[in-house]
Amino acid sequence: MSPPIRFESKQQYTTPGLVIGYALCSSLLAIINKYAITQFNYPGLLTALQYLSSALSVFLLSKLGFLHHDPFNFATAKKFFPAALVFYLAIFTNTNLLRHANVDTFIVFRSLTPLLVAIADTLFRNQPIPSNFTFLSLVVILAGAVGYVVTDSAFTLTAYSWAFAYLVTITTEMVYIKHIVMNLGLNTWGFVFYNNLLSLMMAPFFWFLTGENVEVFDALRSGSGNLFDLTAFVAVSLSCVFGLLISFFGFAARKAVSATAFTVTGVVNKFLTVAINVTIWDKHASPVGLVCLLFTIVGGVLYQQSVTGPRDALPLVAKQADIEIGIDDKDDLEGEKSRKG
Repeated sequence: MSPPIRFESKQQYTTPGLVIGYALCSSLLAIINKYAITQFNYPGLLTALQYLSSALSVFLLSKLGFLHHDPFNFATAKKFFPAALVFYLAIFTNTNLLRHANVDTFIVFRSLTPLLVAIADTLFRNQPIPSNFTFLSLVVILAGAVGYVVTDSAFTLTAYSWAFAYLVTITTEMVYIKHIVMNLGLNTWGFVFYNNLLSLMMAPFFWFLTGENVEVFDALRSGSGNLFDLTAFVAVSLSCVFGLLISFFGFAARKAVSATAFTVTGVVNKFLTVAINVTIWDKHASPVGLVCLLFTIVGGVLYQQSVTGPRDALPLVAKQADIEIGIDDKDDLEGEKSRKG
């Protein structure tokens, strides 16, 4: 009997396919989550449903033989837990930010990530002070963000409190996952399974901590709210599907391309998100705010150009690529070396 077809097979997807898949999912997910939280105003329950659907889908598809993920064990879970916690906090703050602000506000604060990383590298990791070009790009990002905040007519303290919390957690999540978690040797579906399963285990704690459980139980008792509304069901289901897709494409793209290429893809995603957001509904910034938003994105493009290494930096690139190779790819390389003798 022939072996089952697995989605992890290298022949079934290419690097451009992974990058395009990640770009599309990332561009659409912010808008889908904004729509979902508008129709289903329970951010903790929404994220828990996303984690549940993703972990359960990977588990069932693995049992049916359509994919392979690394089996769960407590030793690996213990190593992965800090990253899963940071990931959960990033998604938690992201969802609450989208609950209280529009998509453009989310993009502005997401674009500030390189500025925080540059400051943290200089202060805590003894890295060199950014070059003039890099510093200029960071100033452009900051100027665009400040201009957006000043012109934001929908400014609220609650929204911007969640925005600052999101900025801190997403910066930590990006650095931690890229430089530590990728060394665990899990395959792509293994990362997806561990990430969502551990996040699901943490969800009840934050659900009770924020008091959202009281809101949900009150809505169930009174029959109010939109827990069982068809529109809310469709919105939540769509967010769950794209949550699973971006989990796969995100981890797979991190393995397939360099850190710079992956981050540049994130910058392109922002242009697509802004275009889609402005086109489909009126939940976006004013014209002046959109100009400031584009400044932050342009600053992000300049930043990526400034940190792209020269050709003579190939040893460092090779070292980074070795970090990003999954355990299955390492086995293939070792086998190829032995065959060449």
